[in-house]
Amino acid sequence: MTPDVIAKAVELILDCDKELLKIIFLSLEVSGLALILSASLGLPLAALMGLKKFPLKGVLVSLMNTFMGLPPVVVGLILYLLLSRNGIFGFMGLLYTPSAMVLAQSVLSFPIIVSLCHSAITGVDPIIKQAAVALGATPFQTAMTIISEARYGIMSGVIAGFGRLMAEVGAILIVGGNIAGYTRVMTTTIALETDKGNFELALALGIILLSISLTINALLHNVQKKGNLRS
Repeated sequence: MTPDVIAKAVELILDCDKELLKIIFLSLEVSGLALILSASLGLPLAALMGLKKFPLKGVLVSLMNTFMGLPPVVVGLILYLLLSRNGIFGFMGLLYTPSAMVLAQSVLSFPIIVSLCHSAITGVDPIIKQAAVALGATPFQTAMTIISEARYGIMSGVIAGFGRLMAEVGAILIVGGNIAGYTRVMTTTIALETDKGNFELALALGIILLSISLTINALLHNVQKKGNLRS
């Protein structure tokens, strides 16, 4: 890595290169939509698992914990087969589109959010529930009280899910195709441009991605710190 490459990478960032900005914004859009989708489905399920008893609950918890380590390329392969022309959902024409990338990232982040938020909810001191019931709270009010107490853990779970999404490359590369100006995001562009020898753009995106990761980790640390102080 020569000083010239580093200087050109920094110059791309400071000049707000149009191609660079387009890739960054698409990355944030895809990961942001995936986070909204997975959190919208994952948080209610985590609350249900944490607050209610039902048949096969233990199995569901074990599945979510197991799926936290889903290999991205396997997820990408399965979605590719489902979304391809001969697949069950091939008629929707989602393959090689940002929508397919959002779907892939949602599948990956969903079990992470469910598992971490479920752990936060079940980790609330039982005395909180007992106090709420003793004060005449309804089941709904009791549930909201418990969730409120677990909010820092829930926020940590969602932030962790977003951090996982920003670093994803395997699944979105398979279903998105890395099409310039359409499905090319930061992680896939870094891989492509490195292979091509265009280290300036790859390094510039790497710096941006690292900055985003540091920001996410700082937010996560701050949220966890507040939760520890509260407890």
